[in-house]
Amino acid sequence: MALAVIVSVLALTILSLVRVNVIIAILAAGLIAGLMNGESLVSSLEVLVSGMGDQAGVALSYILLGAFAVAISYSGITSMLVGYLLRVLKDMRTFTVLVIAGIASLSQNVIPVHIAFIPILIPPLLHMFDRMQIDRRAVATALTFGLKAPYIMIPIGFGYIFHQTIQQAMESNGVSITINTIAKSLFIPGLGMVVGLLFAVFITYRKNKRPLPTEEHEEKTDQLLQKFTAERFSRKHGLTLVAIIVTLFIQAYWKDLVLAALAGLTLMFIFKVVPFRKGDRVVTEGIAMMGTIAFVMLVAAGYANVLTQTESVSALVDASSNYLGDNKALIAFVLLLVGLVVTIGIGSSFATVPILAALFVPICISAGFSTMAIAALIGTAGALGDAGSPASDSTLGPTSGLNADGKHNHIWDTCVPTFLHFNIPLFIFGWVASLVL
Repeated sequence: MALAVIVSVLALTILSLVRVNVIIAILAAGLIAGLMNGESLVSSLEVLVSGMGDQAGVALSYILLGAFAVAISYSGITSMLVGYLLRVLKDMRTFTVLVIAGIASLSQNVIPVHIAFIPILIPPLLHMFDRMQIDRRAVATALTFGLKAPYIMIPIGFGYIFHQTIQQAMESNGVSITINTIAKSLFIPGLGMVVGLLFAVFITYRKNKRPLPTEEHEEKTDQLLQKFTAERFSRKHGLTLVAIIVTLFIQAYWKDLVLAALAGLTLMFIFKVVPFRKGDRVVTEGIAMMGTIAFVMLVAAGYANVLTQTESVSALVDASSNYLGDNKALIAFVLLLVGLVVTIGIGSSFATVPILAALFVPICISAGFSTMAIAALIGTAGALGDAGSPASDSTLGPTSGLNADGKHNHIWDTCVPTFLHFNIPLFIFGWVASLVL
């Protein structure tokens, strides 16, 4: 029945917002949905577990990419990048923030290391930020932009995972769509994030951020400059670039991210960039970084399966059709609002896609939305709330780097700025995209 979906989603949101572990929250929501539809506790759990296999490939690719990211960090190539930035960007405040946004963007597509680069890149730059009086909220916004916008707009690396997750979720609910079509549908919502970044950099946080740097800051910056500029391009850096290029080629040619990540990781060991004896450590650190997200995606797919198998969604479609009618503007607004609330609770846009698709696809088909409009709504709703969520790696990652010296607050300096500058334009641009596509 329709009430089961509403109650279970509310339970999921409330449990997540009060900081109950997201996996436990999703499991509880799935069991609630099953019980309210007359299923027993055991049968509800069986339906949930049976649906987890739908995201197994995506979860595996996440873990392998996490291990690949750790292997890249072992090569020392990121230290070279830090040294270059310290040497070149000394007196260019705005350009520095934009460059950081660009580097963060590479972490999702070209060099798929996700948040692994932040603890390496950002802490050494903090004293330079203070000396240049850069507002760290601008840097947090730039980092979150780079962690989100590329996977929304570009189907490569983590972007391919996101787009593939949308494709599989839509197909599971009876709508076929290609990856290229999904990319086209998410171009307009992605532009909303570009607008948010530019607004933050050139308007909201353009003023100098005091206090002025101290002599201690100057001394530490000079020490860091000497440390990181000492790193010179070597054979292992070249071989790391070869592994990255091979990973990108395999992904682009065979459209298989698991194979691509496995190939890149294997080459790092074959080339001895990472000693074979450190293999267990690299994989373990990769699982630690990405494993939680991967498992959340599995459980979320199981929850979506409960909603569909118990016909809760079809009941909600009938009820919403009678209430909302065929007013597409209102329907799109309500669905995006649901996506914002759910994703903030879960903290993962990837994990919420299967849940949102189970709700959105039947409602949108009934209301007459096009396939591209449905993809735009699901992609936007999934991305909404990822920025600004205290539990999201898109905010936890930036805070981990910017708070290395204890001067950056997670909620007020990362979550609030990213919520305001990205969720608002994403909502507006996504809503427009659903009406014009």
